[in-house]
Amino acid sequence: MDRLHELEVFVAVADAGSFAKAGTRLRLSPPAVTRAISALEERLGARVFNRTTRSLTITDIGQRFLESARRILIDLDSAEKEAVGETTVPKGHLTLTASVTFGRSALAPVVGAFLSQHPRMTMSVLLLDRIANLVEEGIDLAVRIGPLPDSNMVAKKIGTVRRILVASPDYLVRRGVPQAPADLRLHSMIAFTGLMPNREWRFLDGKKGNSVSFVPRLEINDAAASIAAAEMGDGITVALSYMVADQIRDGRLAPVLDSFTPAPVPVHLVYLQSRLISPKLRAFIDFAAPRLHATLDSLNLPATKCQQPSS
Repeated sequence: MDRLHELEVFVAVADAGSFAKAGTRLRLSPPAVTRAISALEERLGARVFNRTTRSLTITDIGQRFLESARRILIDLDSAEKEAVGETTVPKGHLTLTASVTFGRSALAPVVGAFLSQHPRMTMSVLLLDRIANLVEEGIDLAVRIGPLPDSNMVAKKIGTVRRILVASPDYLVRRGVPQAPADLRLHSMIAFTGLMPNREWRFLDGKKGNSVSFVPRLEINDAAASIAAAEMGDGITVALSYMVADQIRDGRLAPVLDSFTPAPVPVHLVYLQSRLISPKLRAFIDFAAPRLHATLDSLNLPATKCQQPSS
């Protein structure tokens, strides 16, 4: 029992990067965490962490031992769940997070369908326009849009999205269609700060990346509000392709400078590598991944050059 406890504490510290954070996650006091790690190091006859008052790093021996420790805990967890039949019937609670717009348009319907099929499951969905810390906030799974930094998370790609400029046909008739990125300086720009934090638009010129800066006429920190302003003819804004697919299909918005659109960015489901892949989490990933992939495919309009609207 003590040896398994030491392994659990060791993996938690390695993932959290802190004795204090690991203690919070495991509901242990800092001295209890320290005792467990010290006992493990004494048993191994080697340090698994290098510790100072300001930093904590895993040693080479600790890194090699970490994978074995994970495997032991996973095998034990699987054996326990199989014994009580949990491997066949997902049950329990999951906490998910995604951006507000993606959550509303794509994730919420999938969550509802999953709960309908699994009556023993409950879920919390946190829609946040920030990157949540899965360890500190107790989150099981996140939807991340964009390149992923190197981390201890497992990622499953479910599709891609594009950053595109859009405007209403009425606006483009009144003000003309920009033919080159520099033309944006002559237009009324609606800057959604989530995608234009530096008041610039990054684009592809052939295969080379470039950017154009401008002074926006309107700056908004909410995607839905910036899209609504563009629909009303107030100017040109930037959005992720899935956000404006319906408006483009309906003719309420039109792509602008589409031939300069940056390369697509990936969308992933991510979860902590250390978090044991419980039946409930595996069931949701298996259920959600193909459905979210299909949703992104349906919302991602193919790149097309914007034509001059007829007056």
